[in-house]
Amino acid sequence: MKPRLTFEEHVEMGVALRSLDYELLERSVVLANAYPRSGPPGEPAQLLAEASETIRKARRMLEDALYEEHPRLADTSVYGGTGEVR
Repeated sequence: MKPRLTFEEHVEMGVALRSLDYELLERSVVLANAYPRSGPPGEPAQLLAEASETIRKARRMLEDALYEEHPRLADTSVYGGTGEVR
Protein backbone atom coordinates (compact mmCIF):
# COMPACT_ATOMS: atom_id res chain seq x y z
CA MET A 1 0.00 0.00 0.00
CA LYS A 2 1.28 3.43 -0.86
CA PRO A 3 1.88 5.87 1.99
CA ARG A 4 -0.90 8.39 2.49
CA LEU A 5 -0.47 12.11 3.00
CA THR A 6 0.41 13.25 6.48
CA PHE A 7 -1.93 15.73 8.09
CA GLU A 8 0.60 18.50 7.38
CA GLU A 9 0.76 17.47 3.72
CA HIS A 10 -3.04 17.63 3.54
CA VAL A 11 -2.89 21.16 4.95
CA GLU A 12 -0.30 22.19 2.34
CA MET A 13 -2.34 20.57 -0.44
CA GLY A 14 -5.46 22.39 0.74
CA VAL A 15 -3.67 25.74 0.63
CA ALA A 16 -2.33 25.07 -2.85
CA LEU A 17 -5.63 23.85 -4.28
CA ARG A 18 -7.66 26.71 -2.80
CA SER A 19 -5.17 29.16 -4.28
CA LEU A 20 -5.35 27.51 -7.71
CA ASP A 21 -9.14 27.45 -7.58
CA TYR A 22 -9.30 31.12 -6.69
CA GLU A 23 -6.88 32.05 -9.49
CA LEU A 24 -8.76 30.05 -12.11
CA LEU A 25 -12.11 31.52 -11.11
CA GLU A 26 -10.72 35.04 -11.10
CA ARG A 27 -9.19 34.58 -14.56
CA SER A 28 -12.37 33.03 -15.98
CA VAL A 29 -14.38 36.06 -14.82
CA VAL A 30 -11.88 38.43 -16.43
CA LEU A 31 -12.17 36.52 -19.71
CA ALA A 32 -15.96 36.27 -19.50
CA ASN A 33 -16.14 40.04 -19.11
CA ALA A 34 -13.72 40.67 -21.99
CA TYR A 35 -15.03 38.25 -24.64
CA PRO A 36 -18.37 36.88 -25.80
CA ARG A 37 -19.53 34.04 -23.55
CA SER A 38 -20.50 31.73 -26.40
CA GLY A 39 -18.73 30.33 -29.41
CA PRO A 40 -14.98 30.03 -29.82
CA PRO A 41 -14.20 33.36 -28.11
CA GLY A 42 -15.97 32.17 -24.95
CA GLU A 43 -14.27 28.78 -24.76
CA PRO A 44 -11.18 29.85 -22.77
CA ALA A 45 -13.34 31.25 -19.95
CA GLN A 46 -15.49 28.12 -19.96
CA LEU A 47 -12.42 25.89 -19.83
CA LEU A 48 -11.00 27.79 -16.87
CA ALA A 49 -14.34 27.54 -15.07
CA GLU A 50 -14.39 23.78 -15.76
CA ALA A 51 -10.83 23.45 -14.44
CA SER A 52 -11.90 25.27 -11.29
CA GLU A 53 -14.81 22.85 -10.85
CA THR A 54 -12.43 19.90 -11.29
CA ILE A 55 -10.19 21.30 -8.55
CA ARG A 56 -13.22 21.73 -6.25
CA LYS A 57 -14.15 18.09 -6.89
CA ALA A 58 -10.59 17.01 -6.01
CA ARG A 59 -10.79 19.11 -2.83
CA ARG A 60 -14.01 17.37 -1.79
CA MET A 61 -12.50 13.94 -2.43
CA LEU A 62 -9.32 14.83 -0.55
CA GLU A 63 -11.38 16.11 2.36
CA ASP A 64 -13.05 12.68 2.52
CA ALA A 65 -9.59 11.07 2.53
CA LEU A 66 -8.44 13.46 5.26
CA TYR A 67 -11.34 12.46 7.52
CA GLU A 68 -10.67 8.78 6.86
CA GLU A 69 -6.89 9.01 7.40
CA HIS A 70 -6.72 11.60 10.22
CA PRO A 71 -10.15 11.63 11.93
CA ARG A 72 -8.90 13.26 15.13
CA LEU A 73 -7.19 16.15 13.31
CA ALA A 74 -9.52 16.58 10.33
CA ASP A 75 -11.32 19.86 9.91
CA THR A 76 -13.36 21.24 7.02
CA SER A 77 -11.11 24.30 6.84
CA VAL A 78 -8.24 22.18 5.43
CA TYR A 79 -9.85 21.80 2.00
CA GLY A 80 -12.96 23.91 2.40
CA GLY A 81 -13.44 27.61 2.10
CA THR A 82 -13.00 29.97 -0.78
CA GLY A 83 -10.75 32.81 -1.68
CA GLU A 84 -7.07 33.28 -2.07
CA VAL A 85 -5.04 31.95 0.80
CA ARG A 86 -1.49 32.81 -0.24
